Amino acid sequence: MTDDVFAAATALGPHIRAAREEGESTRRVPQGLAEALAAAGLFQLYLPRALGGAEMPPLTVFRVIEAVSQADGSVGWCTMIATVFSAFAAWFPVEVGRALCGQPPDLRVAGSLRPQGQAFPVEGGYRVRGRWNFASGITHANWLHCSCVVMEGDIPRRTAAGTPDIRVLWVPAAAATIEDTWAVVGMCGTGSQDFLVDDVVVPTAQTFAPGTPPQAAGPLYDPRLLLVTLWTATVANALGIARGALESFIDLARGTRSTASSTPLRERPFVQTRVAEAEAICSAARAYVVEAVGTAWEAVCAGVPDLSRPIAQARLAITHGMHEAVRAVDLVFHAAGTNALYRAHPLERALRDIHVEVQHNAAFPIHLEGVGKVLLGVQSECGGPYG
Repeated sequence: MTDDVFAAATALGPHIRAAREEGESTRRVPQGLAEALAAAGLFQLYLPRALGGAEMPPLTVFRVIEAVSQADGSVGWCTMIATVFSAFAAWFPVEVGRALCGQPPDLRVAGSLRPQGQAFPVEGGYRVRGRWNFASGITHANWLHCSCVVMEGDIPRRTAAGTPDIRVLWVPAAAATIEDTWAVVGMCGTGSQDFLVDDVVVPTAQTFAPGTPPQAAGPLYDPRLLLVTLWTATVANALGIARGALESFIDLARGTRSTASSTPLRERPFVQTRVAEAEAICSAARAYVVEAVGTAWEAVCAGVPDLSRPIAQARLAITHGMHEAVRAVDLVFHAAGTNALYRAHPLERALRDIHVEVQHNAAFPIHLEGVGKVLLGVQSECGGPYG
């Protein structure tokens, strides 16, 4: 199944490239392409086997998202986001999860991990209201992952530790109102619109509390590894964009001259140096991710009790990889000179996309600080399930 999914992702490359301009102009993944991605199972790679999913290990998901992102950053981003959310189906009881996903499953989740809504307890469930932003892929989603603060009247309910009581609710996408807010510099084709939910009642069975044990067994859903699992897909998107940019630059350099010189770009020492530098950056960052995530995954599968060091290394590799992807794209964009300024050239889009990508939580410098604390023995782990 692993090879089949990767082959399907690779086979979709021409379709993805052909749809790039439409996605950029309509600011969403074109519907036909979204259906093709869903049919290939690419929106639910982390879905538990018990629910009919593939339950792919992180490095397999890395390869798939990387391949899609190499063809187009926005499509890779939406594939990554939906796959990340599919992991949370593991927190529902099997019978609930199977009903939510459908059989055979066709799960396409958008939403937010940030508690931007309010959940008011009612008989049998919660009444939800709120507004969430950055809902990538919402135009082809069938469920919305809505993180909420549980309310007691007009004030937030508190946990025993004194923090706000947070609950995740899955709301049907059809029950939300989408607001057209996605006018941005990069990742234009992700359709990451705002959405509103107003007094929608969600059954308790379609909710869970973050930080509680998952219902599904297996290392993929081990809460200690959760951010590594999720963000391995995120760094795959970044490194896929960088690899696509490098290949676009090589194609450009093979057949392009400039108005100032008749010497082809590929024969210029400066260009040759930049290609080599970008290749080293991409390959080294990717190798670190594969090594560190693989080590953390093996440790979880083996039941190693202390995962602090493997997880710290994996978290560091992910954050480092995202910033290195930016560095590689910047190198080849500037080496291309004025050739890459035009909207029609893939390098121009890669530059915009990668600089939006690195705004993701997974790239925040605070993760470097957390890893440093683990390496120095100041604290025992990088942080909880949500960072």
